[in-house]
Amino acid sequence: MTTQEPTLVKTLDFQLDIQSDNESLLKDATLEARWVYNETIRLAKEGVDWDDISPRLEDEADLIKNTTQRIVSKALEAMENYYDYDDYNIPSHTKDGAYPLRANYEEGYNLSLTDDGEVTFRISAKPYNHVKGILKGSDAHLDLLKNALTSDEWKVTTSEALWREGEPELHVNIRNTERTVRDKQDSRTVIGVDVNEDNVALTALTEDGFEDTLVIDFPEIKFERHRYFTMRKRVQNAGKDSIHDTLEGREERFVRDRLHKVSRHIVEWSQQFENPCIVFEDLKEMRDSIDYGTRMNRRLHHLPFRALQFYTSYKAAFEGIPSDSIDPYKTSQRCPLCGHAERANRRKKRFKCKGCGHQDHSDRGASVNIAVKGIKKYMSWNVPALNSLPQVRKVRRQASGLVDSPTVTHPTVRGYPADGQVGVSD
Repeated sequence: MTTQEPTLVKTLDFQLDIQSDNESLLKDATLEARWVYNETIRLAKEGVDWDDISPRLEDEADLIKNTTQRIVSKALEAMENYYDYDDYNIPSHTKDGAYPLRANYEEGYNLSLTDDGEVTFRISAKPYNHVKGILKGSDAHLDLLKNALTSDEWKVTTSEALWREGEPELHVNIRNTERTVRDKQDSRTVIGVDVNEDNVALTALTEDGFEDTLVIDFPEIKFERHRYFTMRKRVQNAGKDSIHDTLEGREERFVRDRLHKVSRHIVEWSQQFENPCIVFEDLKEMRDSIDYGTRMNRRLHHLPFRALQFYTSYKAAFEGIPSDSIDPYKTSQRCPLCGHAERANRRKKRFKCKGCGHQDHSDRGASVNIAVKGIKKYMSWNVPALNSLPQVRKVRRQASGLVDSPTVTHPTVRGYPADGQVGVSD
């Protein structure tokens, strides 16, 4: 059984080779887009009905209506998006720099394929004022876009025109109209994924039992987020708020790049198994229920689980792999072997069951429990008996984006190795 998946969307990045002196027109339009975004936030904070904001700004903004509507929609999403919250309950500050022009295809922008094989663009920057030129970019992205313009398999949808490091770019979204995703109940392998602030743990279970397990470390995300947080605090204290958005943008691009690489690794690892289904914890309510003090709250509110789950899910969907989430209740506290659940079982990356004495890498143990819950939720077959778990294999994402060869953390005695890394013996 297959189901049509409507959200198989891929973003293609291009540089803009703009004709004549229209760069200034595009720049002015992105500054006007910033005004629309900031005005939306202001009106929403003042209690204006959200349905009334877009019609009001369509009349006031010096942009075409479609672009204004898209920007208002994005700003209102930010009001609900926890990633854009400061102090965890107050919507984020307004934008200082130029803001992307968001538009629907054939309403706010158009693309054409020339006889020479080039892709030309026309962006409606202002009413009756267009920015024209040629798209430049990687061969892979250009080939995908040309395919979308000439075939029925892909459809060009929305775009964003923006400035990155002083250069104009166009980010085009294309949606696949033909690919299908296998039904979850038809899966033969369940991949439990436990996402943390510095790693992601994976476990593959089938009806016959344990298939494989892997922990992917990415400590640089936690490190860089803390570094940028410190830098932003310092520039604010020095009264240099003008570079706040620059630092924030650099941090977002760094984190997004790393999460894309990790999500790609998760999907590639999952593809080795028969008919996999990827299962996450449903943590959407986590931020509403945690309060562990200012510093810990900031760390927990910046956990990358939501973005990593999104990136992994849509990459998996492109490969026909379904994904979903389960109730996270006690997945990190429950022993994967005997089922004993107690908070004292877990201490940082070490898990030691107070019931049966089983020792494990705490995140790997959580991924086992997530996979077990996925089996109970989706599969007609029984949960396999887990009498023992193999050693934990760990890889680490490097700054270059490369992955080291998998290494096994060899224990010196049953439990933990002498070098401090968590290990598990059979």
